[in-house]
Amino acid sequence: MKELELISNIAGRYFAIWVIGVAVIAYFVPDPFLFFNSYITIFLGIVMFGMGLTLKPVDFKLVVSKPLPVIIGVLAQYLIMPLIAFTIAFALNLSNELAAGLVLLGAVPGGTASNVMVYLAKGNLALSVAMTSLSTLLAPVATPLILLMLAGQWLPVDPVSMFVSIVQVIIIPIALGLMIRKLFPRAINKSSSVIPLISVITIIIIVSAVVSANVESIAASGLLIFSAVMLHNLLGLVLGYSAAGIMRLDESKRRAVSIEVGMQNSGLGVALAAAHFGPLAALPNVIAAVWHNISGPILATFWSKRPVNTEEAVPLNTSPKSRVEDF
Repeated sequence: MKELELISNIAGRYFAIWVIGVAVIAYFVPDPFLFFNSYITIFLGIVMFGMGLTLKPVDFKLVVSKPLPVIIGVLAQYLIMPLIAFTIAFALNLSNELAAGLVLLGAVPGGTASNVMVYLAKGNLALSVAMTSLSTLLAPVATPLILLMLAGQWLPVDPVSMFVSIVQVIIIPIALGLMIRKLFPRAINKSSSVIPLISVITIIIIVSAVVSANVESIAASGLLIFSAVMLHNLLGLVLGYSAAGIMRLDESKRRAVSIEVGMQNSGLGVALAAAHFGPLAALPNVIAAVWHNISGPILATFWSKRPVNTEEAVPLNTSPKSRVEDF
């Protein structure tokens, strides 16, 4: 078990490197990875099942006990990111598939990696976890509606079918994870440090599958869509921080909201794009899976060197897997 924990820690620490490396290999040698394209939804379900195994009742209790910061953060996420994506798609005159894929990236919930980034940035970890949990639970309704309003002009959107897909790949796996954790808490606690390894491997497989299926598209529009995804992410981080500041949240909460707003569940975006829009629409989400794991650590490192008020910050001896009850 210790060996697996060590491997898991290494995999998580160098996640961006693994993603970039596999993406490059899949680009130049795509054939071995094409097989995985038929199973992207299943792989994402595995990631969400792992998320369910790590969630605790306190993650949802915080949403009820002190909801205002969570509501502010989630509203900022579901308003800022889709509108930025919509604006960038028009400004850069992206093709229909890429435009819809970028809006989809903006409309998916927060990614689980954001929790670790908030911890490293000395942000409010409890707020980060609560935002991830709530935005994920809202995704079956929020994501299809946002896409219907903003992306329908580029590609047809079936909100009911997308609702069913999100329930299948997010809600059901998370619910199963919560159930397993409830039934076997000791076993899950002992193996909790290994769960990230499974998620890392699964996300890498998803990235390799989509890259291998879009070699020609990446060659034709890779620089343009990379610029769009990078701009989308950077504006999200800045505007998320600004929105939290306008609502007079303290510094630790501003950092949490910024990272939560700026980092999306790109794995979900890949699965939904592949299932409902086509493989080219998945490209923005694939690039986001790489870029978010570059920009996130950079911002976290920057903020980690700038202390916040000790009453606001998350203690450094607190594990990112723990849950801080005090907002």
